[in-house]
Amino acid sequence: MSEEIKTAVNLAALGAMKSWVEYDPATTDFPIQNLPYGVFERSDLAGSGSGSAIHIGVAIGAMILDLTVLAELGFFASTQHLQGGALFQQTSLNAFMAAGRQAWTEARSIIQGLLLLDGEDKRLSSNEEVKAKALVAQSSVKMLLPAHIGDYTDFYASKNHAFNVGVMFRGRENALQPNWTWLPVGYHGRASSVVVSGTDLRRPCGQLVGPTGQPPATYGESKTLDFELELGFFVGPGNKLGEPINIKNASEHLFGVVLLNDWSARDIQRWEYVPLGPFGAKNFGTTISPWVVTFDALAPFAIPNQVQDPAPLEYLAEDKPLAYNINLQVSITPEGETEESVVCTSNAKYLYWTANQMLAHHTVTGCNLQPGDLLGSGTISGEQEHEFGSMLELSWKGEKTVQLKNGHTRKMLQDGDRVTITGFAQGDGFRVGFGGCTGKILPSILKAPIKG
Repeated sequence: MSEEIKTAVNLAALGAMKSWVEYDPATTDFPIQNLPYGVFERSDLAGSGSGSAIHIGVAIGAMILDLTVLAELGFFASTQHLQGGALFQQTSLNAFMAAGRQAWTEARSIIQGLLLLDGEDKRLSSNEEVKAKALVAQSSVKMLLPAHIGDYTDFYASKNHAFNVGVMFRGRENALQPNWTWLPVGYHGRASSVVVSGTDLRRPCGQLVGPTGQPPATYGESKTLDFELELGFFVGPGNKLGEPINIKNASEHLFGVVLLNDWSARDIQRWEYVPLGPFGAKNFGTTISPWVVTFDALAPFAIPNQVQDPAPLEYLAEDKPLAYNINLQVSITPEGETEESVVCTSNAKYLYWTANQMLAHHTVTGCNLQPGDLLGSGTISGEQEHEFGSMLELSWKGEKTVQLKNGHTRKMLQDGDRVTITGFAQGDGFRVGFGGCTGKILPSILKAPIKG
């Protein structure tokens, strides 16, 4: 049986799965086939004396199944790899991420069994009192960062994006640097400024240089603020210092995927990046979606990797399809408007380097990663103009105007703009999605000084 037929059969079988929780499987990002993990604060439990109001849960339709409540009620008491439910009685996903594949598989099996319409485990579906405690509306909670992020590394893994940027600044003949097709290029970002979707960010200030590219530099607010359409990959079990992760085992060290916006101040970046790369132009904020979609949920949407030429060195050589067919979209909503303007539609399949390869290369020197560390994919751009994953490309360095609705236009982001990234993999009558990754640009401290 061909891989295409196997995939179609798998998706059809998955499409038949139903939950007793009501939702529209064709439109929700969170059907029973997904079950992404997140961390949230329940206001109805704040100050109640019943322990922390910060809980772990999975999204199902418009609801959240509160795993912390289920753990307190003994639903995971007999589990071996979930430590009797202790992994869900935490204020972050780090311990669960660290527990590894057996714990993730055990949890997914139990949770799906509890939510299946025709499932044998009726402990939840038949108990109205437990359902009232364990099911909470997403709209009634505050979503938090899913993990304590000890370290954040951003890669540059889309060949189309790297080529486009290279053409702009070096010309078509020298667009890709000689090392680009040999290794996943990356830089170390700032974990402390990774924020959850819905967090507003100030326009950054820094050193700028005039259009000639020569000194003297000046201080001011960034005038060319940009978004970057990316995916983020959370590390599960880490590795010891000095012991690289083998590419064949890389999947065992990757927990799940989020949407990621690596906000970029292009004018600050232009002046500072030589000779050591991005710094202040990137460290003022990185937004991620709150729900972590597991690789198990994305497995049916795996497709062959892009052809890599030259063939990767042995430590980066993949032997199975680990690219993913995930539709991605970016929209901008100007201040005072309610209608979003879609400016980009792309796909995760345009990543040249896979998450496994990023992980293997990150550790090839013996660098030790830890549970909850975050790897960004870099901007994901396709071949067509509407697939470009940044304003830098969409406006082609300011030479073109991007048309929005209601007469608005953009070359770069303006104060008050709200940028929203969405994404989903399309199944047979269902979709596996991420929810939203959104952030609004506030005026810089030069325009709106911080009081006190």
